[in-house]
Amino acid sequence: MSSFYEFFAGGGMARAGLGADWQCLFANDFDPKKAASYAANWGADRLRVGDVAALTTADLPDEADLAWASFPCQDLSLAGIGIGLKGERSGAFWPFWRLIDTLGMEGRAPRLVVLENVCGALSAHDGKDFAAIGSALSGSGYRFGAVVMNAIHFLPQSRPRLFIIGVLNSSPIPHALVARSPDPVWHPPALVEAHSKLPACAQNAWQWWRLPSPPVRTSILADVVEDAPQGVAWHTSAETQKLLDMMNPLNRAKVEAAQKMGGRQVGTIYKRTRADGPNGKRTQRAEIRFDDVAGCLRTPVGGSSRQIIMVIDDLRIRSRLLSPREAARLMGLPDTYALPNNYNDAYHLAGDGLAVPVVRFLAEHLLEPLLAAAQATLKKAA
Repeated sequence: MSSFYEFFAGGGMARAGLGADWQCLFANDFDPKKAASYAANWGADRLRVGDVAALTTADLPDEADLAWASFPCQDLSLAGIGIGLKGERSGAFWPFWRLIDTLGMEGRAPRLVVLENVCGALSAHDGKDFAAIGSALSGSGYRFGAVVMNAIHFLPQSRPRLFIIGVLNSSPIPHALVARSPDPVWHPPALVEAHSKLPACAQNAWQWWRLPSPPVRTSILADVVEDAPQGVAWHTSAETQKLLDMMNPLNRAKVEAAQKMGGRQVGTIYKRTRADGPNGKRTQRAEIRFDDVAGCLRTPVGGSSRQIIMVIDDLRIRSRLLSPREAARLMGLPDTYALPNNYNDAYHLAGDGLAVPVVRFLAEHLLEPLLAAAQATLKKAA
């Protein structure tokens, strides 16, 4: 059985994706509400609640095969203010990395490291933040590469995320897991450009990870929608009409087209502030999509980022907030997963989390083969 440390653990979605063949030795999160969800679903025996900067390697038991870190994205997000790795939240990467460095000095360096974040990490500070992460990895004795994986291949949610995978220099990398050049499915132009800006030491440690083609998704948004949702109520007719009135002609036409299709159609809405008219006046608009896919779940800051669904049954139009269970399903969590009772807490947990089947795909096709190769080498040496 492979083992791992789970940093910035949230509700344990990395743990859910890795699966039962992986043993969690240690988990940490700063947020007590998320930690409560982690404990409710996985137990608290391996969980330490608090700032990663307060941890020392004495808190980390044994020797883990993998260190997983979904470090905070707010300062790296394109929707944020762009402080980057110098920010208070995304800057939590550095005390985490000091732990990894110290483990190496103690002869306990994890064979694998996975760093997960938003794709804005590629371009933050013109690529300097990504270069800093690459230099940290190569400087600590890791070869590394990155992939951008979109949950849309697995779930009816558009959610691209960056995964940086490092392998200890002493561990073998099978040739079948490395490509000679970038694969546009997993290595989009933004990643290729970020790679070109890495310093020489990091470029020398770079690997173009090879993954198989993504599976054909078999689910659509309507599959996750609850008929009798818990934790949310349907809007009144007046509230639904207000949403329709907030749409520009293009989005209103989408609703009319969905009505003409007949049957049950499900769309998702985000409210966004847009510049309207020649004077550039900014107006809040409701923007809808009917492509059987939800928009990317976000953390509910100020209310505007809460996703709304609109259900059209022939001429009848209803709307409401996405329910907590629907948000969890869009992250690939099973209905047995215990969610917080508070709406915002549940939505925040999902919006800040990992798409479970994405983690499983990465583990199956890269992490587990890498560890198997390392274990085979150790057996030969013995």
